[in-house]
Amino acid sequence: MDKTQYNFRIKDSIVGLQFLFVAFGALVLVPILTGLNPSVALFTAGVGTLAFQIINKEAIPPIFLASSFAFIAPISYGVTQWGVAATMSGLVAAGLFYIILSFIIRVKGTDFLHRLLPAVVVGPVIISIGLILAPVAVNMAMGKTGDGAVQLVPLDQALIISMIALTITVFTSLLGKGIFKLIPILFGIVGGYSVALFFGVVDFTSMEKAAWFAIPDFVAPVFHWEAIIFILPIAIAPAIEHIGDMLAISNVTKKDYLKKPGLKNTLLGDGIATSIASFLGGPPNTTYSEVTGAVSITKAFNPAIMTWAAIFAIILAFVGKIGGFLSTIPVPVMGGIMLLLFGIIASVGMSTLIKEKVDLSCTRNMVIVSVILVFAIGGMTFNFGAVSFSGIGLGAIMGIFLNLILPQPRKEVE
Repeated sequence: MDKTQYNFRIKDSIVGLQFLFVAFGALVLVPILTGLNPSVALFTAGVGTLAFQIINKEAIPPIFLASSFAFIAPISYGVTQWGVAATMSGLVAAGLFYIILSFIIRVKGTDFLHRLLPAVVVGPVIISIGLILAPVAVNMAMGKTGDGAVQLVPLDQALIISMIALTITVFTSLLGKGIFKLIPILFGIVGGYSVALFFGVVDFTSMEKAAWFAIPDFVAPVFHWEAIIFILPIAIAPAIEHIGDMLAISNVTKKDYLKKPGLKNTLLGDGIATSIASFLGGPPNTTYSEVTGAVSITKAFNPAIMTWAAIFAIILAFVGKIGGFLSTIPVPVMGGIMLLLFGIIASVGMSTLIKEKVDLSCTRNMVIVSVILVFAIGGMTFNFGAVSFSGIGLGAIMGIFLNLILPQPRKEVE
């Protein structure tokens, strides 16, 4: 039997649980940072992965879908500005964007996507997603709320906790072997949490009050134009990232998933998984590169293993004590992880420019990159009546617009 063929077996359940363990740290980190419910994120990751598999049943890639880091900034801003329900309407729109994109690819192929969203646009958008979050990471690492308004943990203790969490995460990612190299965030959280326990800054009240069985706190979206316009352009970056993830799993399994089931179907599955998550109050879903890394190490190419991971995610979503425990993680622990995480997001953007050999000595490219970065990070706002465009969304729109209208540089005639 082909190792990549779907074969659901009871004996693979433990391997599936292991893959969920690999994804767990990143999966719950996004809702914790953005004010969403971790139990809902677990449930929607499981349901989203199953939906992805159903849509791509002709050739299911062995991947797991869960909380997307690319949406941390817009979700955090949206929850603060408009509340969770309104923010969800923007995330539903992002899922619909993927679905529409998948149908355009079905008709026109993938070339148009690269013309509309070249590296010179996508790279700086990803960079701005990382850098715009830097103040939040620094504030939390110093023991403050994300906006820096309230000191939650004494500064000296907070810095020790956050720096230890950061150090453990860095050295695990650099020196870890095998499966351990793929879960540096989990190790960082455990290390930072242990130090926080030593300082006595962990409050177990929420865990003690939580029931063992509890239905996740699902939230239905409420239509909100501003949230939709703010979040929608940010979906550009994860859409491009999806192509890279499909290439990665194709290289690992030696099976071309861009050919079958094809990007038109995998992107459709991603879009539907994101829409389902958003309709329930969870973060958008994306394919997890750490799980792909674990597939590479274990050679566990059977996609049914990811079905088991999804089933376990759904079951754990109803264990109330897990959500209660996650809410006890002190702010400096998360801040220490974020210091690295958001920097890595920015680095991925720079890597995108380098890999595609974007010539920044070219005035046209410099203009596009500069406008995106300054508009996004600087918080530029354009108001059109009751609707406003700002931040990363505005930067992405400006980048696409400039890329379409600015003339290409003239080739010198020898």
